[in-house]
Amino acid sequence: MAARVGLTTERLVRAGAELADEVGFNQVTASALARRFDVKVASLYSHLKNSQDLKTRITLLALEELADRIAAAVAGRAGKDALAAFADVYRDYAREHPGRYAAIQLRLDPQTAAASAGVRHAQMARAILRGYDLPEPDQTHAVRLLGSVFHGYISLEMGGGFNHSAPDTQETWSRVLDALDALLRNWPAPGTPPTRHPQAADTRP
Repeated sequence: MAARVGLTTERLVRAGAELADEVGFNQVTASALARRFDVKVASLYSHLKNSQDLKTRITLLALEELADRIAAAVAGRAGKDALAAFADVYRDYAREHPGRYAAIQLRLDPQTAAASAGVRHAQMARAILRGYDLPEPDQTHAVRLLGSVFHGYISLEMGGGFNHSAPDTQETWSRVLDALDALLRNWPAPGTPPTRHPQAADTRP
C-alpha cells in the first residue's frame, strides 16, 4: 500500500505525536502506530527500537516545538510581559496539543535530558527571572515555583476542574500571573515571617 512507502523516523515520530494528541500519550505504542500506517510492527523497528523509544522521541519533539514557541514569544520582552508570554505559550500549547504536552512530563535519562530542548526551557525561564534580580538559590526556587504553578493550573483546567464555578478561567489565569509577578518583585528573604494583617477588633465580651 502507498502508506507503507516513505517511512522515516521523523515521519513516524510526528505521526506518533499526532496520535498522542488524539488518544492520549499513555495510549501511544509501536503497535498503535503500525496500525495507523497499515504495516506490521516489525516494519517500524528499522526506525524505532520499541514503544519506549517512540515515546522518548515524541517527548523530544514536543520539547523542541515548545522551546521554539517560547523563544519567539518572549523575544524583546522583559518583566511581567515576558513572564506572561512564557506562561501563555505553555497553556496554549497544552490546549492545542494535549498529548504532546503530556509527553513533556516524561522523565528522561540524564544524558538524553541534557541534550534535549528542555535545557532551553530552563535557560529562558532563568533569563526572565534575571529581570527580577533574583540571586541563587532563589532563582532556582522561583523556576520550580513557576513550573509547578503553570503545570498545576493547566492540568486542573484541562481536566475540567474549574468548569463549575465563576469567574472565567481566563480571568483567574490573568490574576495568577499578576500574583506571580508581584511575588517575584518582592521575593521574601529566607526565614521571613509571614505578614500579619490587622484584623477587626474582637468585640466579644
